Amino acid sequence: MTVLEDRIEMADANTKRLDEWFERLERMPVPEGFRVEIVGGNVHMTPQRDTHWEIIRRIVRALEDRFGREVRVFSDVRIDFPGHENGFCPDVAKLSDSAKKDDEGRWRYQDVEFIAEVISEGTAPNDYGPKKTAYALAEVAVYLIVDPYVGKCRLFTQPKDGEYMSDTSISYGVDVDMTTTPLGLSLKTDEFPRD
Repeated sequence: MTVLEDRIEMADANTKRLDEWFERLERMPVPEGFRVEIVGGNVHMTPQRDTHWEIIRRIVRALEDRFGREVRVFSDVRIDFPGHENGFCPDVAKLSDSAKKDDEGRWRYQDVEFIAEVISEGTAPNDYGPKKTAYALAEVAVYLIVDPYVGKCRLFTQPKDGEYMSDTSISYGVDVDMTTTPLGLSLKTDEFPRD
């Protein structure tokens, strides 16, 4: 068994526990405007800011412009990823046209083609650490991190054996060139807001 197969089996085994955690979290009085997700078995609650949402909205619009209004793109929807108890709610997730929900009614990580995460002060270690590893293990073809604090994006592509072989840093004002990826898209960043 390979490391990848082992981690995928672990993700499947942890689904019931994640279901229990999310059911409990849904009953808790989570303040409005907060996002809750489970990363590596730890619960993270992050406040959503207007800057955060404005960047997400611009990315979603670019995906709709490229793929049409019927594109399967979501924000803050739970998707379980390989690794130890990873119930992520990506800022933006684009799924393949053929994506179908699993038996529990959730989207499958195997159908995710693109993820974008917008950094919040408390989430940067997750976005650059365990989430990046899980997305690479899941073979998400394109992973984009947008950091409004420093005005930069990081583009990760070519997942292989749990790592991204390509890592490109892009400053705000320069287009994120994803034309050679399955997205076939160039994303403008000149109007991304800063914190």
